[in-house]
Amino acid sequence: MPQETPQALLRRLFDAAIASAQPALCIPPHMPSPKELGTGRLIVIGAGKASAAMARAVEDHWPGPLSGLVVTRYGYAVPCERIEIVEAAHPVPDAAGLAAAERLLELVQGLRPDDLVLCLISGGGSSLLPLPAAGLTLEHKQDVNRALLKSGATISEMNCVRRHLSGIKGGRLAAACHPARVLTLLISDVPGDDPIDIASGPTVADPTTCEDALAIIRRYGIEVPAAVQGVLESGRGESIKPGDPRLARAAIRMIATPQMALEAAASVAQQAGYTPYILGDALEGEARDVGKVLAGIALQVAARGQPVPPPCVLLSGGETTVTVRGSGRGGRNVECLLSIGIALNGHPRIHGLAGDTDGVDGQEEIAGACLAPDSLARAWARGIRPRDALANNDGHGFFGALGDSVITGPTLTNVNDFRALLIEAPAET
Repeated sequence: MPQETPQALLRRLFDAAIASAQPALCIPPHMPSPKELGTGRLIVIGAGKASAAMARAVEDHWPGPLSGLVVTRYGYAVPCERIEIVEAAHPVPDAAGLAAAERLLELVQGLRPDDLVLCLISGGGSSLLPLPAAGLTLEHKQDVNRALLKSGATISEMNCVRRHLSGIKGGRLAAACHPARVLTLLISDVPGDDPIDIASGPTVADPTTCEDALAIIRRYGIEVPAAVQGVLESGRGESIKPGDPRLARAAIRMIATPQMALEAAASVAQQAGYTPYILGDALEGEARDVGKVLAGIALQVAARGQPVPPPCVLLSGGETTVTVRGSGRGGRNVECLLSIGIALNGHPRIHGLAGDTDGVDGQEEIAGACLAPDSLARAWARGIRPRDALANNDGHGFFGALGDSVITGPTLTNVNDFRALLIEAPAET
């Protein structure tokens, strides 16, 4: 039987991380019981790349009547019988998402205290619920979203701005459910797993302010329409704050996280004979800078056996950023991996994979890519200059030309970025 290649093992690790966050596995342990519901109704709402799969898991495990509506990304729908599934655009919102957000708010009007709203939230919900604050339009939200995506702002900073331009995020959806009970099940795709940053926290009290959002816009030099500036400067975009009585009956449960996904991958690596070493589940920063640091650690492992001796796998998660300055297609995972490859300079014992667990790196239907010791040599043989590709933010073009893109299709979940560097043991002499 042929020995598994490093590339095949890396793909197995990535698949294990994704599998650990599948709603069919994560939802059932956190479902309310019919006894908890009592005489009230169960209404299911939600948004995110995993929300349709989450809704299907709820249907499969709830014996009684229920109804509801969730919105997910185009291509991520899962057939449901009792819960309506709507598809909309991500990462730049569209009219379908706006209409879905309006319908979600309508659905939770007039609820009773004994009713229970089960809210299914996962990454991507910010773009899928683009209901603008009063005085703003969808076009305003689209313009700001595009600018934020190119600015280099962290996901937490982007979501702070989004919350204060929204009619549904920053706790507003939970407030609309009052006086009913609200149970939010969260699949985290953000560094630190802060509920306020997952889909911009539609059911979570928000401690940040309009002034915080303005400071972020100034920090990154983002040009915003006058109407947006007016909403923030006037305070009209203020979100629901901690202690608001309308959120007193709102509970939150985190059902899948980047750390859980990394631990699942670590278990597979261990079984394959590679010592897993989790560097962190919340790494942030410019993708190319994070890549240099990860490469430096991998080189220390290969040369010195520190902090862990090879054979081993270095695992990390989080959400890096790409400040797009070139004409390439961006993609933080491929940008990070290309930076790693340049820093490794063809080291013969180091292999890598970087991908987004939702199956989409940036705006591409490509999860990420694999890196091999000969990747740079193969690129040069094709007349492709790795440093030029990095300068142009064209990681997708670089790895695509080598045939090393990782394509999963819709994964129906999202627990942020996944990176693995496999370091082989030196050959015995």
